[in-house]
Amino acid sequence: MKKYKRLTCLFAVLAALLSHVMCAAVAYSYCALQWGGQYAGCSAPAGTAFLLCIPYGIGVLICAASAWLFNVKSQQSV
Repeated sequence: MKKYKRLTCLFAVLAALLSHVMCAAVAYSYCALQWGGQYAGCSAPAGTAFLLCIPYGIGVLICAASAWLFNVKSQQSV
């Protein structure tokens, strides 16, 4: 069905978009924490910015799994 193909494309695009947003958010947080550690006196190390990968990664996995599920359903409905 066309509905499942559209949902497959939608969730695949959402997974790709979310992964790109994750990279940008982690890079910005890393730079901010690195600057804060050197000049502003922050106590958290810059590596803690990588903890943002956990919720973003879960979202990417959910979107990718949904895209895969809808792709399987679209192939079965043909």
